Amino acid sequence: MSDNTETAELLFERHGAVSVVRLNRPEARNALTVAMMQGIGAAALEAESDPEIRALLLTGAGDRAFCSGMDLRAFSSGASFSDEDRDTAAYLRLARGKLSVPVVGAANGSAIGGGLELLLGGDVLIASEDAKFAFPEIKRGLIPGGGGTFIGTRIPMNIALEMTLTGDPITAARGYEIGLVNAVVPADQVFATALDFAQRIAANAPLGLAACKELVRLAVDDAAEADKRLTHWQGKVFTSDDAKEGAMAFLEKRAPVWQGR
Repeated sequence: MSDNTETAELLFERHGAVSVVRLNRPEARNALTVAMMQGIGAAALEAESDPEIRALLLTGAGDRAFCSGMDLRAFSSGASFSDEDRDTAAYLRLARGKLSVPVVGAANGSAIGGGLELLLGGDVLIASEDAKFAFPEIKRGLIPGGGGTFIGTRIPMNIALEMTLTGDPITAARGYEIGLVNAVVPADQVFATALDFAQRIAANAPLGLAACKELVRLAVDDAAEADKRLTHWQGKVFTSDDAKEGAMAFLEKRAPVWQGR
């Protein structure tokens, strides 16, 4: 069973240890407003602070788009945000892959500009076979300034350059071929597949999840710093109560009961 709460622009659900945030502006291709980014940030903070939440899943309403990026009309009307705002700062950390809990993206449709940047903040990405991904900012005299220029840490550099320099979209199938996407499925299977990934992740020990997420990402950007952090995490994880519980559960042939410590 899942618990559901609703706002005008976002839907929130709980599926066991998985917190789900659904962008809920299908009529506007789920374009992001300031209020939506702050709401996503608030959900991210909750996921980090609530020990019962072990994974965050992001998806969109409708079948046209996961997210078409920023709502330019809203921003042109004067709406703005500052990273000094607690929720906004959390949204930006999420988009930059800095959230401590694992994040699964369920691209029910295309992800463009800021929508793709939001998915890049995730750790596993499931896409509809009809989805497309693009950074069209260059066609408007802009750049993908919300983290899109770091896409070369996720895919080969020449393809990252192709996407950012041409602004042309790629299909979900090509996204899978280049390693951007973990799985491509029919549109009606996207959420269920993503939820299955999230639940399999959430079944594991919280400290181990946080350590793996930080270390794997850091190794791509700064191997020397990752080596230092590995020493820190080795001491923390291998002496934890959860490490002892994992061993006992294995010997006793039962499911482990994690404490996150």
